[in-house]
Amino acid sequence: MASGNVSDRNAERLVSLKQLTLGLAQKDFDERYPDQGLSPVVALICAYEEEDCIGDVVKRIPSEACGLRVSTLVVVDGGDDGTARVARDLGAVTFELPVNLGHGVALRAGYRLCVAGGADYVVTLDADGQNDPGEIPTMLAPLVDDEADFVVGSRRLGIDQTSDGYRKLGVVFFATLMNALTGARLTDTSNGFRALRTSLLADVVDRLEQDQYQTSELLVTALKRGWRVTECPTVWYERAAGETKKGGNLFYGFRYAKVMLRTWWRER
Repeated sequence: MASGNVSDRNAERLVSLKQLTLGLAQKDFDERYPDQGLSPVVALICAYEEEDCIGDVVKRIPSEACGLRVSTLVVVDGGDDGTARVARDLGAVTFELPVNLGHGVALRAGYRLCVAGGADYVVTLDADGQNDPGEIPTMLAPLVDDEADFVVGSRRLGIDQTSDGYRKLGVVFFATLMNALTGARLTDTSNGFRALRTSLLADVVDRLEQDQYQTSELLVTALKRGWRVTECPTVWYERAAGETKKGGNLFYGFRYAKVMLRTWWRER
């Protein structure tokens, strides 16, 4: 059999396994939340083995922002620790993948749940404590005031308390590349702290493909499809516990830039 045919069959098998995993997670979700409706604002957190961090993040999600009720949705991307249990015990709605599929897959699952659940706005936060849930109203305000459709948190306009100089240079590089490709004027395009209209998510979610590094894919796609994007100053904290799942700086930077360029080529 030609190597190309073997590769195609392996790719088809992986797609089928991914669909099966998502289907099992959806069945479990529907059984645990048979009448689940989401509030107008959803704080969406994707977490992979973040038992030591997720509790403090969930506790600090405000119950209301900009006069709208906020609910918390945690997509647990597999793992062997107690992330799901901690989130559930604190009252968060959880969508639990039985195996790890990647941050991009987990986010897409969360986006679709928010669209289907009737939410108006979604705010995404990292599970590791680097974003401040208390800033959710600030992130949400440009959407509620109809000034934007997509708000990105900017550590360059705000405060970056981390000490990794290479990552800080990467933030500048990625923003420069994003602006050159899309004509935007953004300062921080690799921040996972974002606020979005669900109408935007409904428009772009089926176009998203990346299992990882989905931040750049989402932003390029939204910009190229004409959605209004702006920034808000935010504070970027050191990880509360554990280690990053993103890999080394060089590997992460290469893959992130590659996704940005491939998405721009797809959406040009």
